[in-house]
Amino acid sequence: PLCSWGALWTIPSTSWLELEVRQQRGGLLQGTLLLTVSDPQEPGLGSGGATLNALLVAAEHLSARAGYTVSDSTQYGRDFPWDSCGRAFCWLPVEKPAQTVQGPVCCLDMLLDCLSNQVCPGSPPGVWVCSTDMILTMPTTFKMSWEGFSGVRVLALPGDVSYAANHGVYFADEQGRVRDIIYKGSEERIRRAAQPDGMVPLVSGPVFFCRRVLERLLKAHVTPPLDGCTYMGMDSGAPPIQVCSLHLYFSFLILIFFTSLCACHSPFHLLAGCSSPISQQGAVVRSARALLWRILRGTTLHMVYVPGGCYDYLTLSGREHIGRLTKKGTERDTLSHIQVPYWQCCHKRVWNNKLNCVCLISVHVFLSGPVDVHSGCLLSGLEVTSSSHIQQLALTNDHIIQGHHIQLGEMKITVYTVLGVSCDDDGATFLNHRWSDLYSRTGIQPEDLWGSGRSQSLMEARLFPVFQPRGGAVGLEVGVCWLLGGPGALEQWRAVWRLSLREVLSLTDQEGELRWREALFFQVGRRRVMDNLKSQSDRGLLPSFRAAVLGGQHEELLCTLDSIAAGSGENLGVAARCLACIADVLACLAGEGRGGLRSGPAANPAWSHAFSILEQGDLLGGVQALATERAKWLSRPDLLVRAARHYEAAGQVLLRQAVMLSQRFIYIGQGEVPPLGEWQDVECPARLDLSGGWSDTPPIAFEHGGVVVNVAVKVDGRRPIGARARRIKEPRLLLVSSSGVQDDAIAMETVCERLEDLKDHCVPYAPAALLKAVCVCSGLVTYPSRQSLDEQLLQRWGGGVEIHTWSLLPHGSGLGTSSILAGAVLAAVYRCTGRTYDTDSLIHAVLHLEQMLTTGGGWQDQVGGLVGGVKVARSKACLPLRVEVERLPLSDDFLLSLQQHLLLVYTGKTRLARNLLQDTVRRWYSRVPSIVENAGQLVDNAEECARACTEGSLPRLGACLERYWGQKKVMAPGCEPAAVRTMMDALRPLALGQTLAGAGGGGFLYLLTRQPQQGEAVRQVLNNTQGLRDFSVHPVELDMDDGRLDPKPFLYTFLTFMIYWGTVSVTYHKRLVVP
Repeated sequence: PLCSWGALWTIPSTSWLELEVRQQRGGLLQGTLLLTVSDPQEPGLGSGGATLNALLVAAEHLSARAGYTVSDSTQYGRDFPWDSCGRAFCWLPVEKPAQTVQGPVCCLDMLLDCLSNQVCPGSPPGVWVCSTDMILTMPTTFKMSWEGFSGVRVLALPGDVSYAANHGVYFADEQGRVRDIIYKGSEERIRRAAQPDGMVPLVSGPVFFCRRVLERLLKAHVTPPLDGCTYMGMDSGAPPIQVCSLHLYFSFLILIFFTSLCACHSPFHLLAGCSSPISQQGAVVRSARALLWRILRGTTLHMVYVPGGCYDYLTLSGREHIGRLTKKGTERDTLSHIQVPYWQCCHKRVWNNKLNCVCLISVHVFLSGPVDVHSGCLLSGLEVTSSSHIQQLALTNDHIIQGHHIQLGEMKITVYTVLGVSCDDDGATFLNHRWSDLYSRTGIQPEDLWGSGRSQSLMEARLFPVFQPRGGAVGLEVGVCWLLGGPGALEQWRAVWRLSLREVLSLTDQEGELRWREALFFQVGRRRVMDNLKSQSDRGLLPSFRAAVLGGQHEELLCTLDSIAAGSGENLGVAARCLACIADVLACLAGEGRGGLRSGPAANPAWSHAFSILEQGDLLGGVQALATERAKWLSRPDLLVRAARHYEAAGQVLLRQAVMLSQRFIYIGQGEVPPLGEWQDVECPARLDLSGGWSDTPPIAFEHGGVVVNVAVKVDGRRPIGARARRIKEPRLLLVSSSGVQDDAIAMETVCERLEDLKDHCVPYAPAALLKAVCVCSGLVTYPSRQSLDEQLLQRWGGGVEIHTWSLLPHGSGLGTSSILAGAVLAAVYRCTGRTYDTDSLIHAVLHLEQMLTTGGGWQDQVGGLVGGVKVARSKACLPLRVEVERLPLSDDFLLSLQQHLLLVYTGKTRLARNLLQDTVRRWYSRVPSIVENAGQLVDNAEECARACTEGSLPRLGACLERYWGQKKVMAPGCEPAAVRTMMDALRPLALGQTLAGAGGGGFLYLLTRQPQQGEAVRQVLNNTQGLRDFSVHPVELDMDDGRLDPKPFLYTFLTFMIYWGTVSVTYHKRLVVP
């Protein structure tokens, strides 16, 4: 790729801002030098003379900037009736899929993309010269070779003979040297240039001049008469070349072509079609060409043909233009907002507009409907005030209605024009009919349009009303509506000031037009943000946010997001995403890499009032309080990033509330209470996630839907996670947690004797936080409450409760310890207080508890440890979040084989999932394309994993594990430490597949070995690998039973209180109690 560019456009200076915007949006490298160079005099010099002047200006600027050796000189095209800003800034219905900053795509953008990514990379120092009158499309595989190149190179794209008849064609030899340039030649001559694919190489625009040729050309700026092409010559008093005859192709390339054929003699007698006018100026032009001949003598002209490419010149044909607009891009690739889609024809395209009804082509339009527009019509530049008139138009097929922003002196007004797609400039038709039809229908006479002595062409016809001497600017109804057969009168039309299309285009307020389009672009963007959020679309919004920030539209965008969030009480998931989007906007305002890390503390007291309102369920009040506080944090990058952290935390409040809706799937019954002092023990296996992890994580689990396959395992022959609970006489809570193995175990005891001791139950790093959260979440006690702790315990349970927990796994193992432990503690507490449950309820209770504890996380861990064997669990893309578990029907032979081929390796690296989780959720909320795509692949891979297990295929299961590890790395970049990568590389020859357990980053690695019983072989490979230490290898035993509960389950009759977390109903029945 090019290390540096000097980009040079010979365009109106008002368009320089458009180039700067593209640089800000990433379309041009930040180091690129942007220049806009106007021709020294009007009328223009032609593309050749303009190029000489542009080269001089570029040389002056680049000479002071070391390292800038490449410049792109692009000439702005001539008047284009279908876009007031000309061909270069003609918007197309295309949206770059990988753009980091959203923006409209114009012909200029497509040309820049083509040149920057496919044509220019690798070229030696020199200048690319290119027109913006066309669209170039090249195969993605096309690459140009530059080895040993010197001279001038032209690019040629394929065209058929009929198309080439109205264009130029290169004729080249087998080495690519141009031997002829055929312009509007006969079919026989054109066919001589045919390539092996049957197409002919069109003169397609881009021309490259190497440095040697440029140095020779630059000498011309001080040599008469070519010095008259440059501003320096003009400023030095040189006579200007006022005839537009120094054409890039006729005066430069054809000369270069002939200099390569003729060693000594001037070829001007051969240049048919390039003659100069017979006048003093004609002699000057001939002299200029002779000078160019001497300068360029000996230069070789080479052609590069691009098979499979497409050259599309933007002609003046309205029908071709509409065809071009309908064929480019897809419906998804348009920048539009349509409130009520109502398709009425086969080919439609709408962009940068606001409609509630769809027409065939609509560009830069803001209308309210219903609007009925026929096939083949183009609407452009219309305001909402035009809506009522558009509805009354007598439109038929193939009409083009445009609004043009023009400037008359100090007055800026909008002029409306109407044309037919078949209209041309030969004076034959108007509105697709003969002029005589217009005369007979309206009473207009030719002298009304052209007057005496004026050329009777469409471009010169003064058809379009602009201004009433007494009434000011006129609207759509006075001219366009009447010309189309609507209400109005000939006298009224004659009484107003009118302009021809050529005059309208020449008076265009290009800066005002571009700013109007930009404002409409941002307005449409905000509506699209609203649509995408409310419909829970997976479309990424970060490019829109960056564009709004760069365009100074962040305040309007923030207000829009506030409005959506406040109005999403029926779907807290949408409200949570809105707050996350506000955090993204604030981070964009801070600037990339400025203000600090996105992840960080978010408990500043200044935000606590807003948080408390949200916690109380007042969404509108909470959003308003957040916005009030936000206004105080916008002055510096560091404050903006800190505000973004607090918005993410506020979003987590709503996310927790959304996930807690799953409490409706928790059913707890009340049975016989065991005696005081009787322990209720629960032991659980660990889990290995075989595929689908991360898809179970809210909000992905309920916005996209999740599928996970995992297996319950014993480690070193033991269930490593457990809890026990019993009622005690003293009205207090005795909470004991231990970790580690036997003599190395570390125990921590916490005693709660006052209700105040439970206030930190939702602070995940507080002492005994998990056990305190279980006490509250299980209904053992109520917090907050007016009753004291001892009163509650005595009244409900006749005393206190003692809870012990243990885990034989290291912290950050990745085996689901915390969630499984939460399930074990809940089961033990339920049992010791005589309450009954089923596994479904326990799974959802853990999900609810982890939201209360603010640790977040998905649902797969508790599924893995509370349900035995190999199973697939799913959640649908909806709220409330419900987890459905299906045990896979596997043969005993496959289960035995799986157990013999599974091994656990402790990497010696602990991992912290919280930051991984926070970063992944942030990227999901932003709908980063790679994350969205990967979420779908996670689900697909999990379904394939379930099929592989059901069909008993270890190789397919291993392939799923390998894909799964790649998918984990996409979801959480950085989850593969260097030591782990070394370990996995060393083990790859032994493994069908391997992955880190859980979110990655450390903990346990597990692998499916090619051969059974490979524990010793794995240990030996790791011992022989440098840089590895503190690892350990562990055998795996599949656990086919649910978590063990002692004493054995028993039958009894009980009174069941079906608790819907606060709603009580009473039923009598018999039930088998299982863990």
